[in-house]
Amino acid sequence: MYHEKHRKGMTHAQIMALGFIIVIMSGALLLMLPIASKDGTVTHFMDCLFTAVSAGCVTGLVVHDTFTHWSLFGQVVILCMIQVGGLGVITISAIVYRIFGQRIGLNMRNMIQESTYAFQLGGIVNSLQKIFVRTFIIEAIGAALLCTRFIPMLGVGRGIWYGVFHSISAFCNAGFDLMGRFGQYSSLTAVWDDPVINFTIIGLILVGGLGFVVWDDIVERGLHFRKYSLHSRVVLIMLVGLVAGGTFLFIIFEHNNLFANMSPGQELMAAIFTAVTPRTAGFNTTELGDMTQAGKLLTCFLMFIGGNSGSTAGGVKTTTIVVMGAYIFSNLTNSTGVHLLKRRIGDENIKMASMVFGLNIGLVLVALLTISGIQRLPMDDLLLEVFSAMGTVGLSAGITRSLMPASRIVLMLLMFAGRVGTVTFAVSFRGNRRQAYIKYPEEKINVG
Repeated sequence: MYHEKHRKGMTHAQIMALGFIIVIMSGALLLMLPIASKDGTVTHFMDCLFTAVSAGCVTGLVVHDTFTHWSLFGQVVILCMIQVGGLGVITISAIVYRIFGQRIGLNMRNMIQESTYAFQLGGIVNSLQKIFVRTFIIEAIGAALLCTRFIPMLGVGRGIWYGVFHSISAFCNAGFDLMGRFGQYSSLTAVWDDPVINFTIIGLILVGGLGFVVWDDIVERGLHFRKYSLHSRVVLIMLVGLVAGGTFLFIIFEHNNLFANMSPGQELMAAIFTAVTPRTAGFNTTELGDMTQAGKLLTCFLMFIGGNSGSTAGGVKTTTIVVMGAYIFSNLTNSTGVHLLKRRIGDENIKMASMVFGLNIGLVLVALLTISGIQRLPMDDLLLEVFSAMGTVGLSAGITRSLMPASRIVLMLLMFAGRVGTVTFAVSFRGNRRQAYIKYPEEKINVG
């Protein structure tokens, strides 16, 4: 939480980055307490830091199984970090301000607008309250549905805790789970055939990844799709396309592999789950290490795209991919301007999409070169790990625990950049000084 006077001399990007750093370091220190581990010992700081980064950046990559290593206290700390990371530090700070009756100044309102990707500043505080209430309602519904399966399985107390934990983790697209009771690092493989758990998790992932702007359109305009904003229409079209296309391709790639011994209904459910979870959720109901090369590559592609702007999801975002595609198509057809669904895309949107896409690709390549230079790992598993960290997904073929400290630091930086946003991450290193405007002579350079 930040007071107006603390922000003097700092950019909004630096404040948002600093907020996540404070949350992560606080979580790491709490996880180091003996009470946070089940055996009552102090967990190594680097392991606590990695866990805190993964939870605060809603990723899900772990070096210790959440159920078998962390006590109830440690699990609560992780869950709180997931919730803060999912909604965003600025959003949580503003909500606390409102609870204690503090006035939210213009600078804070601007940061809320940036962090939630709202189109206008007016009514931003009321929108924030809607986000908080809707988040609570959705997570409560998800927890109630999951409890119907976990309570008969684990008893009332544990069943309720499992329902709450997995509902928040799924809605925030975090991927942390407590299913180590059935096998360490097993994620949801023990309940791969349970339709209630599967489709509840799928629903929470998709709703959490829609974005707050899309929520408003759906609530205010109902099923009148044509009245939605361009952003919402693009998001929903991409949602259907990626889930349907991903499901179809996974059935083709894994029919004789991961899905070989499943009935048609089970195969369809597993394929839908496998197509949805790379949208930065991180759960899995099948063994990713046994996936075909084509399946792993498709998973990396979906993780790179991620969810939608202003949501709990990571990745470059679906709208970035659409804007980049529209820009390329416009140039190929020699069109005047970039158009999408009978609307013209502004130059600022195109520039931002290019920056996000380029920075993400650059960070992924640097991370791959760095980690592969540090230690020898299967390239397909390393690709999955790096794209998972960059997209704040949490899916892994099981190599996270075998990574050397230097490699883990690379992944932590990727997770942090992926959550705060690659552009925010990059500009947070820049000072608040304005550069003098200089226009240099123009000269051509051969491209392509």
